[in-house]
Amino acid sequence: MPDAVPLLLLPGLLCDARLWQDQVAGLSGLAACRIADTTLDDGLPAMARRALAAAPDRFALCGLSMGGYLAFEILRQAPQRVTRLALLDTSARPDTPEQARRRRGLMALTRTGQFRGVTPRLLPQLVHPDHVAGPVGQSVMAMAERVGREAFLRQQAAILGRPDSRPDLPGIRVPTLVAVGEADALTPPDLAAEIAAGIPGAVLRRLSGCGHLPPIEMPEAVTALLRDWLTG
Repeated sequence: MPDAVPLLLLPGLLCDARLWQDQVAGLSGLAACRIADTTLDDGLPAMARRALAAAPDRFALCGLSMGGYLAFEILRQAPQRVTRLALLDTSARPDTPEQARRRRGLMALTRTGQFRGVTPRLLPQLVHPDHVAGPVGQSVMAMAERVGREAFLRQQAAILGRPDSRPDLPGIRVPTLVAVGEADALTPPDLAAEIAAGIPGAVLRRLSGCGHLPPIEMPEAVTALLRDWLTG
């Protein structure tokens, strides 16, 4: 039996290991999964150094949303260590001025003690309307509470400081999967298509009936995509 593939999983903003729980279980035997800690640093370079220090010498790399921004930074720092790349519901672009303004506004509110994590009002921006009620919505809100106020501020600062990764796309030469929920309101499908078009040979997959968090919203479908990516 072949050895398990080392796989480094990168969570998104206000997400923890729960984001990838079903994939870790579903890929057991095929992948040796590690989940990076993305809560301790306020810049992507430091976040990447921390992830690389805890990672095997060579590994497949999968990130969602902020985890995708981090994946691009890991590729800038140590491209020779990455054997495969999967990017879920993310963007290669920096924030627009309007996005940056909103992000700074949320940070200002949080500093005044008004951190609310993910509330029922915000859930429709993160998951498909069909997934707001019930265990999916509960899991998303619980993750945000666990990550908490201080990590939220650090993560937002890291996101604000990210560079434009579009110029890096043509130089990515590893097998690459790009996947996105068809109803993703935060990083919509056209941003995934842009990434896939920029990376030579990248495969693009759209998940119908899914929002910004496919690993929790459609765990079996995401596990199947990752299985094909790891074995293809």
